[in-house]
Amino acid sequence: MRTDKEYKDLTIKEFSKAASIYETDHAGIYEMCKDDYPYIASELEKEEYHDLLDCGCGTGPMISLLYEKDSSKHYTGLDITPKMIEVGKSKNLQGVDFVVGDCENLPFEDNSFDAIICSNSFHHYPNPQDFFNSVQRVLRPGGRLILQDYTAPKVILWLMNHTEMPLANLVGHGDVKAYTLDEIRTICGNAGLEIEKLEAAKKFRLHLVARKSREK
Repeated sequence: MRTDKEYKDLTIKEFSKAASIYETDHAGIYEMCKDDYPYIASELEKEEYHDLLDCGCGTGPMISLLYEKDSSKHYTGLDITPKMIEVGKSKNLQGVDFVVGDCENLPFEDNSFDAIICSNSFHHYPNPQDFFNSVQRVLRPGGRLILQDYTAPKVILWLMNHTEMPLANLVGHGDVKAYTLDEIRTICGNAGLEIEKLEAAKKFRLHLVARKSREK
């Protein structure tokens, strides 16, 4: 059993190598991340927002797409891998902040964001409850978390968590765990977030939209 630090070190090592190819046509397994972008964009279109945080932003491909559509909003990308953030900063997107940091302990003031997105990053977090608690803290009242990651029927999920991910760790990937919908429901509830959408979609994808109460 690896420690939290060992998982995070694996993630940093993995994505330090991937940073230079992450948004190219040679991204390999990271190509699948692009499948999430249209869904996240469609959810964001449902409500007005100004300040958005992308947790586990990588080199900022989702932020780049959102910025291209509307550069008047304030976008912040957070990633634990310095090389990913270095590539993001090199895009020189005016008014966009790229920050090195841990998604389990978001380095922002309370009530800072109208929307938080997290795409294909959550299964790298050793302490999922810490992430959700931190999201609840930095969201403004009424703000939304839009998250996509992996899930699967229980038998397949067991194989992913007990076979596939440990093997991935051995070859240098920082995967920790994928979750059932019930587990996500419990974690959300513990953080005080209200679930508006939670579903298993095609290609073993988990879709979550959760909201911080509008009551201050």
